Amino acid sequence: MPAFNNPEKFAFPKDIRLKCSRCALCCGDTESRSRTILMLESEAERISRRTTKSVFEFASKKEDTEPYAYVMKKTPKGSCVFLAGHLCTIYDSRPLICRFYPFKLVDQNEKYVFSVTHECPGVGDGIKLRKRFFEGLFAELKKSMRQNSQ
Repeated sequence: MPAFNNPEKFAFPKDIRLKCSRCALCCGDTESRSRTILMLESEAERISRRTTKSVFEFASKKEDTEPYAYVMKKTPKGSCVFLAGHLCTIYDSRPLICRFYPFKLVDQNEKYVFSVTHECPGVGDGIKLRKRFFEGLFAELKKSMRQNSQ
């Protein structure tokens, strides 16, 4: 996650289409990629309240990844511990990093740039995403960062 300075200045992929196929590829390791689901402290606390589990039942403390404080634990098969079949059991409380997927936000000299991973099979299908979609992601970023600083 980039330093949070001026999110109004950003670039996003043009002519990108996305339709989630609910394949859950993003929720676990693949043959070519090991997933790391990082969480802000406030996100881990929110998930803890929602699930009534202690943070350490589903996360491990993570150092040197500010502003993130935790990493989600995985099942022995490499999936997120909150994945049941192809469904997220904490969908409404899922971490910001999950909400952004298949996009990633990078700070490039005071301008934020959304990039997309084409490993997601939903990229290229569905509706064309507009600036409003990415503004919504920024709104989620602002909210999460505000909650994390309280």
